[in-house]
Formats: sequence, C-alpha cells, structure tokens
Amino acid sequence: MFEKLIPKEAIGDYHIVQAEEDRSTYWKEQLNYAVRLGNEFKSKTTVTFNTSEGPKSVETTVWSLTENYISLKGGILIPLNSIIDVHF
Repeated sequence: MFEKLIPKEAIGDYHIVQAEEDRSTYWKEQLNYAVRLGNEFKSKTTVTFNTSEGPKSVETTVWSLTENYISLKGGILIPLNSIIDVHF
C-alpha cells in the first residue's frame, strides 16, 4: 500500500473516508501515547488515514484525542475510523 505524505494544512483538501477496517479502539491506546509525545516532548507522529483518493500520511503533533477524532494544530480533525496506521 502506497500512501502519499501531505502537509497538515492540506488535509482539508481531501475527503476523508472510513478505513476498510475500523480499528478505533486499537488506535486509541497508541494515540494516547502520541498525545503525550506531542505535549510533553514536542515529538511528531506519522498518521496514515484513508481518503477517497487513497491513503494519505501526515507527520504532525497530535494535540488531543476524543472518542471519535484526533485533533491537530489549527483545529484539524481526523476521524479515528479513517486511521490506517500510526508511527512514532
């Protein structure tokens, strides 16, 4: 699977769709760690998510995690059910 690395600011240019398999519950534990990395150590995480044009990746600081979304700087939200992979 090839995913394109895009700038965080370009996320709004894509129509985010649900991943083939909804692994929201699994990703929550990983993303809690990503929030801690971002807030305490200013470390970035690579998040791969599904769009109507195929998978896209963004390297960013994850600011917060809600029941259904991750929040990035600038109020950008990515639905948990669209996430395909997370790398630290």
